[in-house]
Amino acid sequence: MMSRWSQFYALTKPRVVQLIVFCALIGMVLAVPGLPTLAEVQLAAISCAGIWLVAAAAAAFNCLVEQGIDAKMRRTAWRPTARGDLSDWQTLLFAAVLCAAGSWLLYTWVNPLTMWLTFATFVGYAVIYTVVLKPLTPQNIVIGGASGAMPPVLGWAAMTGDVGPEAMILFLIIFLWTPPHFWALALYRVEDYRKSGLPMLPVTHGNEFTRLQVFLYTLVLFAACLMPFVYGMSSWLYLVAAVVLSAGFSLYGFLLWREYSDALARKTFRFSLIHLSALFAALLVDHYLV
Repeated sequence: MMSRWSQFYALTKPRVVQLIVFCALIGMVLAVPGLPTLAEVQLAAISCAGIWLVAAAAAAFNCLVEQGIDAKMRRTAWRPTARGDLSDWQTLLFAAVLCAAGSWLLYTWVNPLTMWLTFATFVGYAVIYTVVLKPLTPQNIVIGGASGAMPPVLGWAAMTGDVGPEAMILFLIIFLWTPPHFWALALYRVEDYRKSGLPMLPVTHGNEFTRLQVFLYTLVLFAACLMPFVYGMSSWLYLVAAVVLSAGFSLYGFLLWREYSDALARKTFRFSLIHLSALFAALLVDHYLV
């Protein structure tokens, strides 16, 4: 039995939120030429805290809305909302406090643009995606991926007060990465999604069609991952990392398309996490070392 604090912390989906903040931090770093000043480091730290709070609020609200669905799926049945360990009001109040605190922090200590973009991302994920799109269309991941792709844009806006083309390139990479990442998971969790009633692509269009979509998206993503180098945001160091990582993801997509197994779908899903994390880490290293 988890402690009460552990239950509330679990609602924030810590691993997901950590990746969100990491991607936002990359946007902040790339927005500042050279080594940051102490004031810029402080601004980045406050921005990360504010974005973490709002992202955690969105995750908690998602757990509240999907508690019935979560209870039907082995992957999520342990969540405190699915088990009934936390009431709806406790969860809603927790999410509201986190969202309000994060929004205040961003508006007061960062800038209004970052606050409004972050709040719009909260609405996009917690309401438009979770409440409307996810139960309505198998393209939920594609359309809803716009919210998940926002962190680098938030980071860029925090440091510059605007949204440049560089930020939109980072947005595009995550936007195109999201469908093959989630569909690889949905392929080996298809029975869970079928029981939940969610119209995920493997449920509505079948295994073979979904595998083809995963492969095709990895190819388009490959091209998008080259854009930071083409635009001049990065050097050859990033280009080498992007080619190796994207070729690996495309290879997994091809193998999954040609001959399916649950084990291969799991490996593809896990590699997708490595792909995005290592790709953004390569951008970070390239920014400072080259």
